[in-house]
Amino acid sequence: MPPKTKASSKVPNPEPRAAPESPPDTIAQRSQQRFFQTNPIENRRQQVGLSALTPAEKKTYAHVNLIHPAVNRRVPFSNKTEREFWKFVTKEGLPIRRLPRDYAWGKDRSGRDIGTYSPDELEQRTLKHAKLTSLQIQHRQFLKKREKQLEVTTEEIAAEKTRRKAMAALKRDLYGEITGSLAQDPEWDDVIPIPQNEPEGALAQIAYPDDYAEAVSYLRAVMAADECSPRSLRLTEHVISMNPAHYTVWLFRFKIISVLKLSIPDEITWLNEVALSNLKNYQIWNHRQLLMDHYYPLIEEDTATVRQLARSETQFITKMLESDAKNYHVWSYRQYLVSKLYMWTMSELLSTQNHIEEDVRNNSAWSHRFYLVFSDPTASTPGSGPTEADPRVPAETIDREINYSKEKIDLAPQNQSPWNYVFAVLTKGSRPLSSFKEFAEKFVTALGEEAEEVRSSHALDFLAKLYDEEGDKEKAELCLRRLGEKWDPVREGYWKYRVTLLKSGQSAKE
Repeated sequence: MPPKTKASSKVPNPEPRAAPESPPDTIAQRSQQRFFQTNPIENRRQQVGLSALTPAEKKTYAHVNLIHPAVNRRVPFSNKTEREFWKFVTKEGLPIRRLPRDYAWGKDRSGRDIGTYSPDELEQRTLKHAKLTSLQIQHRQFLKKREKQLEVTTEEIAAEKTRRKAMAALKRDLYGEITGSLAQDPEWDDVIPIPQNEPEGALAQIAYPDDYAEAVSYLRAVMAADECSPRSLRLTEHVISMNPAHYTVWLFRFKIISVLKLSIPDEITWLNEVALSNLKNYQIWNHRQLLMDHYYPLIEEDTATVRQLARSETQFITKMLESDAKNYHVWSYRQYLVSKLYMWTMSELLSTQNHIEEDVRNNSAWSHRFYLVFSDPTASTPGSGPTEADPRVPAETIDREINYSKEKIDLAPQNQSPWNYVFAVLTKGSRPLSSFKEFAEKFVTALGEEAEEVRSSHALDFLAKLYDEEGDKEKAELCLRRLGEKWDPVREGYWKYRVTLLKSGQSAKE
């Protein structure tokens, strides 16, 4: 009988493989996957619970969770137990070092949890970290070279500027750290900026833009050191470009120009561009006046240069007034310039008159005309105030200005400017208001009657002063009352106040 063949051993059915996990969407998910891949017994417990584990699995689970306490001597094993414990760990290949289950990735500059990044986003962030580290190493090498007073070439300085810009962009992107253009410029490495010092909990802290806050902090530093240098001048231009209303920076700029004895015409050329971009700015004109006060004594004896300066300034003022014909700061500077450069000329008077012809309500032009006519040192008393009589003013000048006022009043009776002007002209010429009575009364008909008609409330105001001057208090009061009741009720309170002054005997020429 042939020997029985040895029965072949049955091949056990292979355990079904778990479906491959889908790629993680976030870094936190990837960390969880890796944790469970390196801790299968924990993954098993997570899926079925501790009570459903087999005895062998429970033993493995217990050993896994005792590894760290055993390593740190927090479990009082006997020598024999400790040997058996590590023997089992080695036999089963249990991991002594494990990934943390809930790794804290931290937050980025915007407060976003880095764990919510996609793997690609984290890779990009890691590359940026590496690039920043590389740039910082090169940056420190540049600083060490300069500290050792070794020669630094122009190319190396240019490369350092480019490097600092790249570092600033990376720091802003990674950490939200703001590094401005000055901090990126090696020229300013020796300056320690002085930040704005506002008390904690200040009621109304100003949220300056980062680039402006940086520039002003460097400005404070150079001002504290009283550094009048070309780079300080460039810094003032930088600050002015962001905030032309910064009064202090203009004063410091003028000081630098004075100390360095820089070209005033060049500064005026630069200032012209700034002024054209900032029509309503006052500080520009104060700076211009300081420049003139500084420059004029240097050229006072050179008639041709003074004449050229007056011409160029007049041309620029004309250009400014083309953009804003009533700009108060420009007209104020023009008045200063007339006195400074002795521009009491017919061309200046005609130029001013042209502005009135274009807009009869341009009160600034009327004011400038009055200054030109009645402050000319050749035909007026020095120091005579605008509301004071001046015997030096020629009678023909008074007549001319009265007639000019009449002409413009006829064009626009309700325009206050020529009425104020003629009142001041009569005062300058010591002329009684009654000399203007016939003209003023033609704008008021049947005062106080049912058929009352007033073509100019300013004429009625003028007549109130005129009647007061003549001693006719009753008629003067009637004018004021009708102004408050009908012809100018918006200022009713003011007209009642004028009635009070009238009754108390106050002069009509207020």
